[in-house]
Amino acid sequence: MSIGAGIALFVIGAVLAFAVNLPNEYVDLSTIGYIMMGAGAIVFVIGLVLLVRRRQTDTVTRTEGLGGAQVTRSSTRSSNDDVI
Repeated sequence: MSIGAGIALFVIGAVLAFAVNLPNEYVDLSTIGYIMMGAGAIVFVIGLVLLVRRRQTDTVTRTEGLGGAQVTRSSTRSSNDDVI
């Protein structure tokens, strides 16, 4: 969701910065557009980092002894799965 929000912020900021030309004495809409474009880029990068981080997997290997015999189990899980 944060990737889409970043793109939306960037697009709305670009429209304000480049396409809107309203005479306004109080607020500079192009500056607000540039700020929104910067915020959208930051939110987009944070969303990508969280997406890459979520997809990482690690392997857990357990060795258990049953009456002298060694049993090795290997399982792969995502970083957001529960460990049982």
